[in-house]
Amino acid sequence: MRKHLVEQKYQISRKDRSEINNHKSLLIWFTGLSGSGKSTIANFLEKKLYELGVKTYVLDGDNIRQGINKDLTFDPEDRSENIRRIAEIANLMLDAGIVTIASFISPYKKDRQNIRQIVKDKNFIEIFVNTSLQECEKRDVKGLYKKARSGIIKDMTGISAPYEIPEAPDIEIKTETESLKKAVSRVIKYITPKLKLEQ
Repeated sequence: MRKHLVEQKYQISRKDRSEINNHKSLLIWFTGLSGSGKSTIANFLEKKLYELGVKTYVLDGDNIRQGINKDLTFDPEDRSENIRRIAEIANLMLDAGIVTIASFISPYKKDRQNIRQIVKDKNFIEIFVNTSLQECEKRDVKGLYKKARSGIIKDMTGISAPYEIPEAPDIEIKTETESLKKAVSRVIKYITPKLKLEQ
């Protein structure tokens, strides 16, 4: 059946949507351990971009897993499928002209590389929220680490499942030494030139 599929061509292009928004679309991808601060930074970034008139939307791990990816487990294969689906969703949002902010542990290098291939490298910004496991456990906002240490939760990233550290992220944020405001300011400074339309 797949060989009979025909791609539908649209009359309104991504370029048209960017022009009406007055900015390009990008995928800003936050990766890091649970409790590292990804969602906090992502939400604050969206607020600041909104204030600047940028069309945005945040995709967050817990929210996605309650909807479109609720059929997936946390084993390695399903984790990869989780990220693949999110990348495809993000790609549609980029085509719609939206600056998409994604906040996902995304522990595997191969999956993050796959995101780059799906959305194209020039549209992808990888931000590593580098917070130590000790600090994440200390925060333990959702109580996940405590459950993982007691054996209630299996496949917990950083405890019983690996996290592969990004080798060359576009931005690295160390939440233990950098304020939320300063981190977001750095992100905005970095992406501003990339949002500008070509003249």
